[in-house]
Amino acid sequence: MIYLTLFLEFFKVGLFALGGGLAALPFLQDLIVKYGWMTAEELLNMIAISESTPGAIGINTATFIGFNTAGIPGGIIATTGLAAPSIIIITIIAHYFRKFNQHPLVESAFSGIRPAVAGLIASAAFELARGGIFQLQNLQLNGSLLELFDYKSLFLLLIIFAAIRKFKKHPIIYISTAALIGIIFKF
Repeated sequence: MIYLTLFLEFFKVGLFALGGGLAALPFLQDLIVKYGWMTAEELLNMIAISESTPGAIGINTATFIGFNTAGIPGGIIATTGLAAPSIIIITIIAHYFRKFNQHPLVESAFSGIRPAVAGLIASAAFELARGGIFQLQNLQLNGSLLELFDYKSLFLLLIIFAAIRKFKKHPIIYISTAALIGIIFKF
């Protein structure tokens, strides 16, 4: 039964998470609440690991959740469930794309999908910031706005953001540097 649940739930994520791995985060958050397959903190850690390892964030996260839930078969089944809709859809699109890509309805659909994907990614970014930079529990406990931020994390975010905008190096440079800084300064 767990295998079917893993496949179907990740199939739904793969079917509706348009825009890639970060767009899948709201769906993954719903899954961890619904099934308790991992905590919110574990999901944030998994996102960090997925962003710093080869492969797509959604695939890495599905494999991790599936493996933690039901071992190697669970990892394979969750990953297959997540990838199956993309394989099916891209096969269909590839078959018909040349014939319909200039059609006004297709162009309008893509114009409508782009803002939705941007909204999903913005939501994921907000959740990452909330878990990694904002310390809402400190604000609730102490009521002081000064304790709202994890200042070390906020400072690192600003430095990495500025470096990305200025130097435009490969993302692994920034991820590796941030990991090293986290180890050295015990984030």
